[in-house]
Amino acid sequence: MTTAKVLWGSRFRSGPSPELMNLSRSDASHFRLAPYDLAASLSHTRELVRAGLLTEVEGERIETSLTAIGADIAAGTLRPSDADEDVHTFLERALMERLGVLGGKLRAGRSRNDQAANDLKLYLRDKGRRIALDLLALQEALASQAGQHMNTLAPGFTHLQPAQPVSFAHQLLAHAQSFARDIERMRDWDRRAARSPLGAAALAGSAIAKQPELSALELGYDGPCENSIDAVGSRDHVAEFLFVTAMLGVNLSRLAEEIFLWSSRQFRWIELDDAYATGSSIMPQKKNADIAELTRGRAARLVGGLGTMLTALKGLPFAYNRDLAEDKRAAFEAVDTLGAVLPAMAGMVRTMRVDTEELRRQATDGFTLATEVADWLARRGVPFSEAHEITGGLVRYCEDRGIGLEDLTEADLAAVDARLDASIKSCLTPEAAIMARNAYGGTAPERITEQIVRLRSLFDSQREWAMHYDGPRT
Repeated sequence: MTTAKVLWGSRFRSGPSPELMNLSRSDASHFRLAPYDLAASLSHTRELVRAGLLTEVEGERIETSLTAIGADIAAGTLRPSDADEDVHTFLERALMERLGVLGGKLRAGRSRNDQAANDLKLYLRDKGRRIALDLLALQEALASQAGQHMNTLAPGFTHLQPAQPVSFAHQLLAHAQSFARDIERMRDWDRRAARSPLGAAALAGSAIAKQPELSALELGYDGPCENSIDAVGSRDHVAEFLFVTAMLGVNLSRLAEEIFLWSSRQFRWIELDDAYATGSSIMPQKKNADIAELTRGRAARLVGGLGTMLTALKGLPFAYNRDLAEDKRAAFEAVDTLGAVLPAMAGMVRTMRVDTEELRRQATDGFTLATEVADWLARRGVPFSEAHEITGGLVRYCEDRGIGLEDLTEADLAAVDARLDASIKSCLTPEAAIMARNAYGGTAPERITEQIVRLRSLFDSQREWAMHYDGPRT
């Protein structure tokens, strides 16, 4: 049976109460940090050899034992006990059980304060890249669908009301552009997070570990933190990571909301693959977009985690405080949530089937070609304010007669305004409408082709960043 051990008890006359340990002990999820703590311990071992606190032989023995501990944890043969207060206690206990007093030498020159900050930072830099790769799979699904539907006409909406015809590819790529910025935000966050807290110790720096720049480079950082108090007392990198994931959650929720609409019987734009939909326990006919619904719900967790972290930081004096332990709870929730949501969303988008005929039929519903009339008049010198009034009158004329703009005769046009003639009919098709919008960023197929090429180039750059990382990975 493992004896309860803490790393701070020698000053006290009695051991910690069960109530204190129950509150103080890390949640079981926190022990996922063990591989990152072990990586830092290997680097710290080399630092202690450089400082002369360990001989070369002692350093090699500790490194061998740490490597073996990591292998045993990965194999599931070594686990934390209920007596282990946190991951640092667990790993020191395991090391001392194997090496005796030699294992206790590793604690010199460092603190749980810089260890805790470092472990989570390494974890987030690793998992940020995993999130990016999962998001790129969704991006590829969107880009692939877009490539198949550059000429698929669809109604574009504002205020959830029919507005103008667009290519369905353009609608899909609007989401892809948002997600591309999410990955760029993660990359930008990582650049600021690439400073190592190791060597800060409790808050004042270490009198033993005097070459933190070497440990920093070994662990994939750009260098050590500039200020030891800031190194252990700041969690803005966690808050910023949580903002990135919260923004991603919001963008995922917006795509989810559109998928609800597109797959509804009222829209009938897409059909979800059976493998990515669910049914009802009482209504046999139902086919529900549950992945989208769960995604929308879990976005709330991501937004909530950011609020939790900012609130925890708000009133803290500037050094380490136990309040900062909330960083792990919020960060793990974000990583776990996206780890479940992103692959499911990617599969749903990749396998959905688009009803191109239904989209084409709806592309002109609600007088979506009205702007073409106003533009046609403006190109002929009619002030746009007047062109707008004429077009509004034309729409009323059609509504009164139960016809569409495409059904207007030459006599109908002249009855509304003498400046409207039959030549306008060539503009009153959805094909003409999207082809006319061929400026950079527009919905014309030629511009969509260029947009996909640029996006795929960005995807390659983002994938390169995510896959090639010098820090510890799990």
